[in-house]
This record gives sequence, C-alpha cells and structure tokens, in this order.
Amino acid sequence: MPPGALHHRVTAALTNWQLDDAEELLADVGTDSSPYVAPAPRDGGADRPADLGRAWADTLRAELLVRRLRRAGFTLVGDPVGPASGPGAAAGLDLHAGVAELIDGAPAAEDGDPRASHAALAIALVRSAKAAFDATEDELQRAAGLARHARIELLSRRIDAAMDEAVEAASLLDLALPPSALLVETLTTLAGVLADLELMPLALDYQRRAHETAVAAAAVADAPRPDDGGPHVLVARAASSLGELCAELGEALLDDGDPDAAAPHFAEARALAEQALTLLPPESGEAVVAAQVVHGWALVGLGEHAAAMDPLRAAVRTTATGDRALHAAALLALGRALRRQGDGGDADEQLAQALATATEHGLPRVRRAALRELCTLHAELDDAGRALPYLQAYLADELDRVDERRTRWVELFGRRKSLLETERAAGQLRRQAYEDPLTHLPNRRYAEATLDGLLSSGAAPALAVVDVDRFKEVNDAVGHAGGDDVLRRVAEILVAGCRDTDDVCRWAGDEFVVLLPDTTAEQAELALERCRRAVAETDWAALGMPVPVTISVGIASATRGDDRRTLFAAADGVLYDAKRSGRDRVVRLSAVTQTRAVDGPPDALPDPAGTAATDGASRGDTAPAGSPGPVAPAPGVPAVQPSPLTDPTAVSSGFAPLLVEPADPPLGLGSLAEPALAAVPPPLEPPVPPAAPARGVPAEPDVIWAPGRSTEQVLALVREARRQFPDRPAVVVRAPAETLVALASEHDAYTTVDAASMSAAVGPLPEPVGRIGVLCGVGGDLAVAAEAAFAARVTGTAVLRVDDVGGSRFRAGLPGDALPEDVDCLVVVAGLDASLAGLLGVLTDVPIVAVPTSTGQPGSFGGFSALLTMLNSASPGVVVSNIDNGHAAGVFAARIARRSHRRG
Repeated sequence: MPPGALHHRVTAALTNWQLDDAEELLADVGTDSSPYVAPAPRDGGADRPADLGRAWADTLRAELLVRRLRRAGFTLVGDPVGPASGPGAAAGLDLHAGVAELIDGAPAAEDGDPRASHAALAIALVRSAKAAFDATEDELQRAAGLARHARIELLSRRIDAAMDEAVEAASLLDLALPPSALLVETLTTLAGVLADLELMPLALDYQRRAHETAVAAAAVADAPRPDDGGPHVLVARAASSLGELCAELGEALLDDGDPDAAAPHFAEARALAEQALTLLPPESGEAVVAAQVVHGWALVGLGEHAAAMDPLRAAVRTTATGDRALHAAALLALGRALRRQGDGGDADEQLAQALATATEHGLPRVRRAALRELCTLHAELDDAGRALPYLQAYLADELDRVDERRTRWVELFGRRKSLLETERAAGQLRRQAYEDPLTHLPNRRYAEATLDGLLSSGAAPALAVVDVDRFKEVNDAVGHAGGDDVLRRVAEILVAGCRDTDDVCRWAGDEFVVLLPDTTAEQAELALERCRRAVAETDWAALGMPVPVTISVGIASATRGDDRRTLFAAADGVLYDAKRSGRDRVVRLSAVTQTRAVDGPPDALPDPAGTAATDGASRGDTAPAGSPGPVAPAPGVPAVQPSPLTDPTAVSSGFAPLLVEPADPPLGLGSLAEPALAAVPPPLEPPVPPAAPARGVPAEPDVIWAPGRSTEQVLALVREARRQFPDRPAVVVRAPAETLVALASEHDAYTTVDAASMSAAVGPLPEPVGRIGVLCGVGGDLAVAAEAAFAARVTGTAVLRVDDVGGSRFRAGLPGDALPEDVDCLVVVAGLDASLAGLLGVLTDVPIVAVPTSTGQPGSFGGFSALLTMLNSASPGVVVSNIDNGHAAGVFAARIARRSHRRG
C-alpha cells in the first residue's frame, strides 16, 4: 500500500463517523512522515520523520476521541454540548479524575466516567501533536497539522481556538510553496474550516487556490501524488470542492432574494463539476458521485430541475452506505429539486433524511439548510403544524450561531485591545529608541538611519551640522538646568525655521543635525541662515542668559558616491571653519568642488596632535573663550628638500666634495712654493639656508598618489605627512571610494573630500588667493577637470568651473559665458575637442594650461592625438600638461594666480 494510504482511510472513516472502523485502522497506523511522503530511512540521526509521523498519528487518535466525546454530548474540554442548565442538563466531565486514571493506568472506578479519561487523553494527544508540528522546519507540514487541528477544535465547539489554528495555518501557506498534493489537501481542509466559521468569501479564495495548485501539481512530473489516483483525480477532487462552495454561496444568495447574483456562482459550479466528471475515470467511485452531486445542485440552482433529478437520485442510492456527508448533500439537493418542482411529499421525505443524517454526523451547514428547506416547504403547503417544529429548531440553531458570533466579538474585542496595547508599547519603545528625551527631537540613531536611507535611494540631500557656541559658558552662567532650557529653545527655533520635510535631530551634547532632502548646499545655506539670525535675535535674557546665544553651522550636500560618514565629515569640517572664523555664522561646502564657500582666514591651525584651537577653545567650547592658552607657532618648512651642497658636514659621494672644498690651490704650477697664476679665491662662506616662505604664503600641500597603494599604506603616509607638516594639508589623489571613506573616518573634520575627482585633502586649507577657471569639453572630460579644480583649490586659489563647452556647442560658436572673466589663469581640459585650447588662446590674454585627455575616438591613441594637437597649436600663451594630469595643471594654474596677486 502506498505511503499515507492508511491516513486517508482513517480520515474517511472519521468523516463518516465510522468510529469503530477508524479505531481498528488506527491500530495499524505507524509513523509515516506525512500522509504523502514516505518515511526516510532510519540511519542514526534521522529521527525527525518519526516525530512527524507520531504527530499525525496522535492527531488522528485525538480526532477519534473528540468525535466519540461529541457523540456522547461533550466537548474536548469536558463541557456538555447541550444547555448547561435546565431540565436534562448534563454535568461536565471531571478531567482531573481522567488524568489520574491515565497516570495510574487503572480502569475507571464504578462511580467514575471513562469519558473523562478519553477527554484527558485527547487533550494530551493534541498537545503532543502540536508540539511536534511546531518543532518542524517544514512549514507546509506544520500548516497541514494546524488545519487539521482547527477542524478538531470546531468539533469541540471551541470557535476561538479553531480561529487561532486557522489563522496560523493560513500564515504559513506562502504563495511561493511548490505545488503538491499535501498543499492541495491543506488548502481544502482550511477552506472547509473557514466555511464552517461562516467566512465564505475567504473559504472560496482558499479553495480556488487549492484548485489552481492541483492543476499546477498535475503538470509537475515529480510532484507527490495522492494514493487513490493520478494527477487528474487530484484536480477533479479540488474542482468538485470548489464547485460545492460556489453552489452553497449561490443558494445563500437565492435565500436572500438575489437570483441575479446567484446565477454566476451556479454557472461556475456547473462548469467545475463537468470538468471533474471529464477528468475522473469511471472506477473513481465516490469522487465521481461527489462531482455528480455538485453538478445536480448547480442545475437545480439554474432552474433545470428535470435534468438534475435522475443524477441526484442515483447519487442518493450510491451513497446510502458510503460517505455520510456526501449522502446528506445528495439528499438535500434532491429535496430542493423536488420542492421546486412541486412534489411536496417526496421532497419532505428527502429533506427529512438529509436533516437526520446531518444531525447525526455533525454537519451544521447541511443541517441549517435542511431545516430552512423544510420550513419553506411546509409553509408553501400551509401546514403550520409541521412547519413550526422545524422553525423552532432553525431558530435555535440561529440563536446558537448568534451566541457563537457574540463569543467571537468578545474574543475579537479582547484581541483588538491586546493588539492596541502591544502597538502602544511598541510605539513607546520606538520613541525611546529614536527620540531625544530632552528636546523630543529625533536622536542620532534616527538621523543615521534616515541619512542612510536617503543616500541608498540615490537622493542628494544636504546635511547641516549645528553647534551652540561656547555652550560651557552657558552652563556656567545659568547652570545645567538653564543649559537644558537653552538647548530646547534652540531646537524649537531650528524646527520652526525648516520645512516639514526636513528632519531636525539632536546629535549629541550641544550639537544638532538637519537633514534636508533634495536640497542643494546653497538652498540649505539660506534656510540655516534664517535659523542663525533667529537664534541671535532671541531674547535670551528671559532664560537668565547675560549674553545672547549664537550658533555655528556647517553645510555639505551629497555627491555621487558619498555615504553617511563622508557627508558628515564634510559638513563637520566646514563647521570647524565657522568656529575658527569667529562663530555665529553659516559655512557651506560646494557640491561641485567640495570647497569652503565663505571668505576669511581661519583663526588657528591644528596643532601636531590634530586638534584645532580657536580663541583658546576647542570645537566643543569646553574652555572659556578668553582663557589664555599657548598656541605653538607653525614650524618653518623649507621650500625644497635640502641638498648636500647646503650642508658642508654632509657625507656625500661624487663631485660634491670637490666643489665644496678644493683639494689643491687653484691654478697652481704643481707645488705650494710656486706662485699662482691667478688670485686665490677666498674661502667659501658657510651656505645660507633658503629663507622660509613669507608669512601668509603657506607651503603647497604634500601630494600622495593612491594608485598602486593599499588603503592602509595611504593612511600611513597621510599620518606621517600630518605629523611632519601640521600647517599644510596632505592631498590624496585618485583614491578609490573605500580609501576616501577611511580618510574621512580617521581624520573626521580635517578631511575635505571630492568624490568626482577621487581626491581628498586632510588638514587646513590655505586661504584662497586669486582665481582660476577650469573649462572642459565633453562630459567624458569631467573627471580630469574635477581633479584640476580640486588641486587648485587645495593649493590656495578660488576656482570657477565651466563644463561642456565642446561638441556641438563648440562647433556652433563659443558660448558667451564659456570664457570666464577676472581669472588669473585658465585650465582647459579637452580630448575629443583638443583644438579648444588653441581657440581660447586666440580669444584671451589669460595664460592657459591645456590638459589633453584620453577621452575620444578609438583612433585617438589614448590621448596622444589630443596631445599632438595641443602641442602643434600656433596660439600664444598656451602651455600643455601631460595626458589626463589634471592635478599638475591645477597646481600650475594656482601658482600663477597666487604669484600674480602677491606681486600685485
């Protein structure tokens, strides 16, 4: 016998209330892993299939005991099914005594009740099976077990427990589960439970999915098959079950007086039954009869009573000793057809049998339908005496349904209340996790998560870092409680000055951040400038402050490739500039060249340890502004590396010693006694070291080329450069994104990052002197142009960018705004339009540095063609850099600009 066949035979016996037969079959039920999967071989650790097999066996035994209790008039928990009070009321079972009997292993005492031990055993079996199903990792097996347990709870009249089991089973039936016979049966079982719970639309949805799954499973070659037929039988059974629900829904609509709405459901039921009859072989037995009953029911609903009569009579005869639920459904459909044909006597006989069968075998939906049909029949026959008992029974059932609904509403109220309490508690936890308790603003955790979300979605937000100036003095003046009031007031001003779409968050201490989605740095600067003025103009005397409170703001906008750390490092860096420039101001970082956009030299430079001193106070303003503090002077740095010629004591090889100190007198005749032919030169004076750069003219940055070096090597070189020359930046050129992020993380506010040029400067940038222009041809030249602009800025000059002046715009004539005015030097970056540099050399007297790029046609030979074009240009005032070297061109142009202004 195929695996699972005993399970199906036991299930059929239980469904037909053939409890003795089911008990005999259960004696042979082993530990199959499921009704459809053969047990795995027992090889040591393979004990999980046995656990599932035991769970299925326990489930079947529990259902047998529950059906025996139900037939005796009791539920699973020992409560009587009938009324709990009044004449004839039965007492509940003593479950404690039943548990004691099970533990002792002794039969019930003479005054005991064996049904108590049955109830206790059923409860134990249900719990054991549920524990096994909960422990399995197979969600389909678990859902199948839960759906079966929901049916057991319905037999016990435990509506709330059945609802819980059905909901959990439905949650496990993911749409991505592969089609299989077990999935079809689980969906069908769940649909039947939902129909008994009077959730007919949901039942129809799950049964429809069961039919679609059966069709898909039939098309899969290796899908597990049912034991009683091939794939066509699986599809036919699912179609019959779906047709039955469609016909039942149609009858409900007919009872409500809406035949037009009922007709489509009967038509669908007819089509599904005909599909099932086509697929089923004649030897399928009960499956064919079930399809015939559905087909006849649909014909009755469509008004074709004569066509339905003979198949329904045949179905009644065939099922007389078989499936009781199918027999009751056939009797009900035949009775409907006879009533609607006007054959009252025969209809009364068929409907009465349907009622008796449904009552005996616990079929509540068939029972209610039979009672309604009998009431209607005798009302049509004007037989009030016969109609009254059926009407009373129908009303009693309806009252039971009302009580069940009331129980469900009470249960739903409790669950909804518990859900709201849980949601409220979860909301409080979320607020505690993402809200600053002092200002009630979002906190740092929220700001980081929101900023990560904006950047990962491809947005380009602006970030403002706000710091309260000299906050230590605020705490000293008004105490910590007064300082808290100041922070709350600053928070209110920031919120009032920003848009609803902006997020104002407290970062830490006296520092806030403002996230401005889809905002440029210039727009953010306007908004934060309003906030800065509002803070400065607030009446702080009302809070006890002797002097006004001010804020400093640093702003940066995201560029391609930025993450949270690089963007915050950029904004934090310009906040340092605002502090060093005197506080109470807003400084932004340009999104194009990532350079400071405010004028004014910094008040102080970082010391060798890497900390910045401004007015004797650190960035956090932990020291009073007026307190004296020694500031180490910047060490003098030679312009070039010293040569052996500048140091007589240096040990050198080659000709250097001969040039420093001659071995013999010059122009001698061979001996010291002979007169010299010329005057002996005076002894050489000790060399004078080159003068340090003039004050106010910082040395150029140290340049570190990242290609060919790891991130750790670049970081080590930057640390060494910062240690030796703390007064000038260390510039990293052509670094990958991970190196830029590492630099920003390690050096925090001292890092200026330009993602477009893949460059970064660590350390204080010199005050811009002069201005240069950077022009580029087509879009492919932008990276080299960005590198030139960044190099010029960190060398100490302002930069003006003009992009995309080549291509069709160049051929149509140079645009009017393409030639910047009031610049000291032009850097022209071009590949495909290499003649652009020569054209500009004719149109302007500004010195031009031409940078050929490797962008262009395949025949450009990697930029060599552009290089030759620029070198062969007859235009005056043009010098040419090597291919793709934007950095050298930017430094050269910056030197011209700074030198021109220094001499001017």
